[in-house]
Amino acid sequence: MSSVTENVILKVCELGVYFKGRGGFLSGSREGVWALKSVSLSLERGETLSVVGESGSGKTTLLRALLGLAAPTTGSVDLWGRSLNSMTDDERLQARRRCGYILQDPYSSLPPTMTVLGAVLEPWSVVHGSLFRDEGVSRAKKLLAELKLPEELWGARARYSLSGGQRQRVAVARAMILEPEILLCDEPTAMQDVSTRGEVLEVLNRRVRGGMSMILVTHDLLLARRAASRALVLYRGEIVDAGDADSMLSNPSHAYTRALLSALPRL
Repeated sequence: MSSVTENVILKVCELGVYFKGRGGFLSGSREGVWALKSVSLSLERGETLSVVGESGSGKTTLLRALLGLAAPTTGSVDLWGRSLNSMTDDERLQARRRCGYILQDPYSSLPPTMTVLGAVLEPWSVVHGSLFRDEGVSRAKKLLAELKLPEELWGARARYSLSGGQRQRVAVARAMILEPEILLCDEPTAMQDVSTRGEVLEVLNRRVRGGMSMILVTHDLLLARRAASRALVLYRGEIVDAGDADSMLSNPSHAYTRALLSALPRL
């Protein structure tokens, strides 16, 4: 087995996800929709892959399918050489604990009654219980400081006392406290301003340089290039462009990629 194959920790083959339509009062039934169609990709240890596309292109469904939260209709997802479908419930849980997931909406993803520090610490407490609590608190504080969230906010209620960008940084810290081997990021900088966007991205890239793998979902081609050397473009659930991120920006091969590029602001 080659070293490249050994380094592949995530492999997706011909993945399709179909959502059934709901029965209508007048029509009786409605057609469903293919959220993903024949998506294939791989991710190596210590690599970042950017997934680009507009709203409704299937980006979030792809991330959910990679964790088994959206059941594949066709195809397969392999994590560390094991198919998600072949895993027992306990094995699937253990695999998910090796992954981090930053949800797109930090408003609904954070516990409504917890403080900032408590929200970041919660995944650690779920896995370890009361054991190693001091270590968990120390990790949570280090992450919040690294993400430059002011210490005076750590005791505030995460869901109601922070701005959108601050909530998003709490969500990033929450996803990283267990030191995931794979981090799935759904628009992790969408609510950041220009000054903090680069800081959050650097925190993520620092983990990648340390061996973590990352899939970063975004609608911004420039951010995709900054975050990763490799990117793919989703359109209506299908991959229409894939390859080197720099080449994709300088010489896009698909009309949809060219349309995304033309939408970028220029001086």
